[in-house]
Amino acid sequence: MTRNLILILGDQLNFDNPALEGFDASQDALLMVEASHEATQVWSHKARIVLFLSAMRHYYDSIASQYPCGLQGAYLKLGEHQFATLKEAWAEQIAMLKPKKVIICEPGEYRIQQDLITLCEEMNTQLIIRDDSHFMCSKADFKHWATDGKNGQSKELRMEFFYRKMRQKYDVLMDGHKPVGGAWNYDAENRKAFAKAGPKNLPVTPKVNIDELTQTVIHVVEQHFPHHPGSLENFIWPVTRNQSLQFLNTFVNNQLAKFGDHQDAMWQSADNSQSPYLWHSLLSTSLNLKLLNPREVIAAAITAYQKHQLPLASVEGFIRQILGWREFIRGVYWLDMPHMGEANYYQHTRALPNWYWTGETHMNCMRQTINDTMKLGYGHHIQRLMVTGMFGILAELNPREVEAWYLAVYVDAVEWVELPNVTGMALYANGGRFTSKPYVASGAYIKRMSNYCNHCKYKPEVKLGADACPTTTLYWNFLIKHYDSFSRNPRTALMAKNVDRFSEQDTASLKAQAQYLLKNINTV
Repeated sequence: MTRNLILILGDQLNFDNPALEGFDASQDALLMVEASHEATQVWSHKARIVLFLSAMRHYYDSIASQYPCGLQGAYLKLGEHQFATLKEAWAEQIAMLKPKKVIICEPGEYRIQQDLITLCEEMNTQLIIRDDSHFMCSKADFKHWATDGKNGQSKELRMEFFYRKMRQKYDVLMDGHKPVGGAWNYDAENRKAFAKAGPKNLPVTPKVNIDELTQTVIHVVEQHFPHHPGSLENFIWPVTRNQSLQFLNTFVNNQLAKFGDHQDAMWQSADNSQSPYLWHSLLSTSLNLKLLNPREVIAAAITAYQKHQLPLASVEGFIRQILGWREFIRGVYWLDMPHMGEANYYQHTRALPNWYWTGETHMNCMRQTINDTMKLGYGHHIQRLMVTGMFGILAELNPREVEAWYLAVYVDAVEWVELPNVTGMALYANGGRFTSKPYVASGAYIKRMSNYCNHCKYKPEVKLGADACPTTTLYWNFLIKHYDSFSRNPRTALMAKNVDRFSEQDTASLKAQAQYLLKNINTV
């Protein structure tokens, strides 16, 4: 009889995975599974599937190489077993090996954790779920912070306050009890748009070696998922720890200095010759698969800051994403599941437009963002929040369909990070659980932060008529529809006051044009 069956998931590829603590190859078995359902429960981008499968295979090979006498258990490859789901594969292995215990590190998805709990109860097998030490704030610590330790009742959840606590706890960019530079947050300095001529001296797009194993995975994915969205021609993502460390080194030494100024900016190059990644780190895949540890990423950024006297605003802005937002979002996900996955504050029900999958829309901002997403499996945070996400809330799209799209199309998407960002930030579907307002704006914001509007048939400053920007029309319609709640919120009251300038005829015309747009959403 096997002592322990160790389960490792596709986003748990750290060699210090807590599930491996105490592993004894002579008594324990290791199981990793490529399950087709994980690629089809949402219509996953081909690059996302390749990333996960290639990284998993590289990881397992590295683990197996440490045991020349072999490992008990299995690595079940796609197409070489009959199990569609992880649960089916786990059940077969548990029945065959009859382990005394099943051990796993905390899954990153509520569904998977519940499936495993249910399965082990059904099979009368002890389940050990170990805390995920990859993260810098445990679920228990986050819950304690979020509730003040009082009766389980959550206080107002704001990332900024959590971030400050984490800075203090880990002594990150601190000068005694005060933040280095005198301010906690330099976000206001990190919102610059590009000049009229666009970005200059962009870094070269990093590349990884597409080795034989990854080439095999690419062939497998094309064979098993030929009709899934996305291209594999531009696959650049690290699939091993060494490759991830190379990306980290490249970023802190070559890109971090200029990361901050234009981290919110977007740009469409005339001949597509410029890197679409700008100065962004491209480390989210490596972090979310746990090929990198957030502690080493933060340490590398601070070392570069001190060694090269990098701009504090850039370094702080990057660290805030890792130590602040990433840890905060994970805490909120587990605090609010499963209800978060059902939230629909505005009761929006409209189906996702077909062009979210094709980019075939007259709106150039959406066309560029979606085309890049399908080409690369990538979009930076403002493209996700203020282009595709903002249109989702303004067009009253069903949160479940928007969430599924985000989980499907981005290579770095895992549910603990995707769901709260989409539900809470982009769609306000949880009614402001951890945000102070809906993130909505007219086309003027997109014009200010990009050159997308220069290449569009619509005019961002026009809200009525054939030239009206759909984002602008739907923005004003949204303000009219939710005027009362916007007026009561100090963060949005000024936005609502602009509606007071409209005549009854203006209001009626805006609502009529918005309804026409919404009715014909697939042809805008």
